[in-house]
Amino acid sequence: MAVSVDTVYQTVLSTLNKEQRGYVTPQEFNLFAEQAQLDIFEQYFYDINQFGRLHGNSTEYSDMLDILEEKLSIFESPPVAVVMANTGVGTLPANYRLGNVIHTTSGVARIVEKLNKKDIQVLEMSPLTTPNLIRPAYTRTSETTIQLYPATIISAITCDTVARPTAPNWGYVMVYGEALYNAATSVNFQLHQSEEIALVEKILELAGLSTKEVQMYQIANQEEMQTIQQEKQ
Repeated sequence: MAVSVDTVYQTVLSTLNKEQRGYVTPQEFNLFAEQAQLDIFEQYFYDINQFGRLHGNSTEYSDMLDILEEKLSIFESPPVAVVMANTGVGTLPANYRLGNVIHTTSGVARIVEKLNKKDIQVLEMSPLTTPNLIRPAYTRTSETTIQLYPATIISAITCDTVARPTAPNWGYVMVYGEALYNAATSVNFQLHQSEEIALVEKILELAGLSTKEVQMYQIANQEEMQTIQQEKQ
């Protein structure tokens, strides 16, 4: 279940009004909302890296790595074909974070090892270690392309992807000079429903910076830090 963009918007407005910290227009809110959602989404990958180094928690529903992977599962897509050139260069799908790269040959699927250019150069110095069809590898050559090794691999490449979330939008119509919520043109947050509080805190933080309300920023930032600290204990 997604987080309601209207619920977050009304909570933000209510908090700003209660604190007498000004007003955020729908246009400003939509910009802040997109940034807040991306910040939370990108943080998942750093947190997974951090918690992946720790021992798991055997208590059901409280293992942070499991919780993070559940939150990310919303954005996981089925394997997508990589468009290959005759030089072993592959063009990746747009709007994603790259997962495993997979090469299928003779009915056998193999994960292609990700290496940097220096590692590839070292491996290619010996026939025993140079990448081959049994032990393929790739390097990231740009945001949208990869180079396969050996370069004779020019087909049957797929990749697992995690799609970036669609930008939220609080749609509205103007009635007597007032913006009223319009569900037909609105787009809810794609994040897990447990992120509602984090979204409100981040948007208030951004609103505080925008309106130069330092105290509002400090309050929202402090609440956000407390939430993060609780999650990582």
